[in-house]
Amino acid sequence: MNWLAHLFLSECNDEIRLGNLLADLVKGSARQNLNCYLQRGIKCHQAIDVFTDSHVIVHRSKQLISSEYRRFAGILIDIFYDHFLAKNWSVYSNVPLEEFTAHIYESFQAYQGDIPTGVRKLIACMAAEDWLASYRSLIGVEKTLERISNRLLSRFNKSFDLQYAIKELTTHYNSLQNDFLEFFPELQDYARDWRLGARD
Repeated sequence: MNWLAHLFLSECNDEIRLGNLLADLVKGSARQNLNCYLQRGIKCHQAIDVFTDSHVIVHRSKQLISSEYRRFAGILIDIFYDHFLAKNWSVYSNVPLEEFTAHIYESFQAYQGDIPTGVRKLIACMAAEDWLASYRSLIGVEKTLERISNRLLSRFNKSFDLQYAIKELTTHYNSLQNDFLEFFPELQDYARDWRLGARD
């Protein structure tokens, strides 16, 4: 799952939610400087990732990705599932998507704790461009894939042009949506149990 799902499945605590985001942004020893709430959010993110990556339905979705993009299947399915979450948001939440994301942006930008400057800049950009709610549209998904391509370019000095992988979503749209609708309630149950301490 990508950021929208992680934030949705997190405990309703702004610092823990922020920790869910930091799991992808703060690595290694830098995490030791984060407070216990941020670290709990990171652990929640990791638990959700392990459950998701090992699930048979998610594996079924990954098999739909063509050989051209198969090495990125995990990334693509995470983003595609966030699209289906945003699209079907009212099924899972009584709080409108725009209200949920507005609270996320406001709380993250107002956070006074110690987090890397680069993370603050990313949060500001996320809020300005409304990354989370943009998952709902195919254009938003395509822009997300382009941002990821740019990050990979800066890391590996090689262009992957993941924005063109939007065709993987449009080609298999119904099958991927059905997989998500079957999988997400199981993930919700797992995340709830984890928050209650019933899961490792």
